[in-house]
Amino acid sequence: MNKIIVALLLFAGSFAAEAQELVWETNVTKAMEISKETQKPLLLFFTGSDWCGWCIRLQKEVLRTPEFAAWAKENVVLVELDYPRKAPQTADIKKQNNELQMAFGIQGFPTIILANAITKDGKVNFEGIGSTGYVAGGPSAWLAVANGFLKK
Repeated sequence: MNKIIVALLLFAGSFAAEAQELVWETNVTKAMEISKETQKPLLLFFTGSDWCGWCIRLQKEVLRTPEFAAWAKENVVLVELDYPRKAPQTADIKKQNNELQMAFGIQGFPTIILANAITKDGKVNFEGIGSTGYVAGGPSAWLAVANGFLKK
């Protein structure tokens, strides 16, 4: 009997862990479609995932926490724009990411930009809501900054 209860708890726990799993889009066009459907702004995460120490720290301290996951699901469409040194990327993703880096004037990592994507006459314009990077103090400190942008 105890084995069945333990098995059920483990099974239920696996669903809870799966529910916390966030989806980070890498294709900005797809993310813009989701943003339009859900009426949520984009959270563009410019990162060097395999070499940038501050990016890795931001991931560990904020972006992979349950607090951030709950907030993100309610408020934004997540987009990861990665500039790795070792991990392979398709030519299309590299091109997209480089174009967005130039468009937003990104000079350092990590940079997170909250923006609305507006398509007019077949052209995409981004309306910036706010930008930040690493914020010391864990998820509550980081979310306070992000919520400040969304309330404007």
